[in-house]
Parts: sequence; C-alpha cells; structure tokens
Amino acid sequence: MATAFREGKGVRESAMILVGTAGYAYDDWKGPFYPRDLKPADYLPYYARFFRFTEINATYYRQPTPFMLDRLAKKTPEGFEFAVKAFSGITHERGDLAQARQFREALVPLEQAGKLACVLLQFPHSFRPSAQAWDYLRAVREALEGVAVSVEFRFRGWVEGEATFERLRQIGAGFVAVDEPRFSSLIPPVARATSSIGYVRFHGRNREKWWHHEHPYERYDYLYSMEELAEWIPRLRSMEEATTRLYVAMNNHYQAKAVINARMIQQLLGLTPAEPAPGPATS
Repeated sequence: MATAFREGKGVRESAMILVGTAGYAYDDWKGPFYPRDLKPADYLPYYARFFRFTEINATYYRQPTPFMLDRLAKKTPEGFEFAVKAFSGITHERGDLAQARQFREALVPLEQAGKLACVLLQFPHSFRPSAQAWDYLRAVREALEGVAVSVEFRFRGWVEGEATFERLRQIGAGFVAVDEPRFSSLIPPVARATSSIGYVRFHGRNREKWWHHEHPYERYDYLYSMEELAEWIPRLRSMEEATTRLYVAMNNHYQAKAVINARMIQQLLGLTPAEPAPGPATS
C-alpha cells in the first residue's frame, strides 16, 4: 500500500484523521446533542465546536449554489472541512454531464475558503461495473477537475478483484470504505486507499430495516458498540499510513447516534475533541 511522503524530506507524513457525521441538520438531535432551544440556523456553528468535518447532504437533493456554500463556509471556523455529496442527477439519474459541471462551479467558495474536503459520489446499488459505467465515472471525474473526488459503491461486484482499485487510481479518485449490514450483495468492510484522500462511512448494521422500512431514517437507526467500532481501528490506521487525509463519517444519524459513535471513534483513535462531550441537552 502506498505511503505519503513530505516532498523533499523523505519522511513519512501520516494522515490527519477527521471524524464527523453524515450531515448535521437533524431536528431529532435536539436533546441528545443540540440544546432544545437552539435555532436550526445555529446548528452548524454548534456542531463545529465538537467536530472539524461534516458531510453536506442537502446537495444530493438539489443542486447547490455558490451562495449556499459560501454561507456554510462563513458559519464555520478556520480548519473546518466539508465533504459535499454529489447531486442525485449526477449519481443516480446519470444524464447530462452539464449537471456535474454546474456542481463543480458551485464549489468555488469552499475551495477559496480552504474548506472543501472532497466531492462524495455515492452511487446506488443498481450501478454495476461495466465499460459504460467506467466511461461515465471517467467523464464525471473530468467534469470535477481540480477537486478531490471520493467514490462510494453499494454493489459488491465492484470490490471483487483489483480492477476497481486500479481504475480509481488511474482516474484520480478515492475509494470510500463502508461499514453496513453484511448482505451478500453489499460492499464488505474493505479498507483501501486509491488516492491521497481516505474515506470511511459507517451506515450502521440494521439488517432488519435495511431493505424493508416505512421511513428512510429507519435504515440508519443503529448504535455501534465500542467492540464493533474497535474492529475498524487497525483498518483506519492502515488507511492513515496510505493517505495524507482520512475522513471518517458516521451515517447512523437517527436521534444523534452518529454523534455518540463519532465521539467513541475519536476516543478509540486517541483524538482530543475541541470541547468535552455534551450530555443530554435540556431547555
């Protein structure tokens, strides 16, 4: 596995690990994490007191604008970073590449502020490996030129063999490792790095509700135990050595379980959060 070096010094420089959550704007986090009287407009500044990284989920549902991303940048302190989830028209509908170019233009304020971690391309389970799929991935990567890109697959066939990892390296894209229920068709816990950016997403292991649920949040209603998270520490350390930046995102967001598990990961990694862990908030 590749190792990153400081230019001109020949000394290994390990990654900086940033732990956070997949999104932050959840009203059901009031009480478990946010104070009950906190206004939604103040969620992000409060969140940034405890974490230095988050994913922006709203950009999956609608194309972002430079104004929107500039406002988010200004609400966070220096050193805070955002992974911006690609618009669904890019990853799920996979139509006109003009959508990818429009998305790229909106990222400029985050770039200028030094707060853009990467673009997260999360493809659906129905996206299968093929020559056509690789042509599309390559074209999207070109449309997003100049920014880091991390790719998450959902179908297991993508990680059977070395082809996917080698091709991601060739197009300059990172592989997103995942933890999710161990169904035969889903991606297993493969920890690999194909660019200088490492990325891991924890979706929870709610087998019962993964495919069959009434509400989308039910899929992510899962709290990891310390033992389950500890399984990942050797993998994270391996990825740390192979990258210059490693992002760890908890997506089990229901009722702030992502926050609880993010703090547990920080503890296991020996990371010191900016502020002490909050207790149950009251009005």
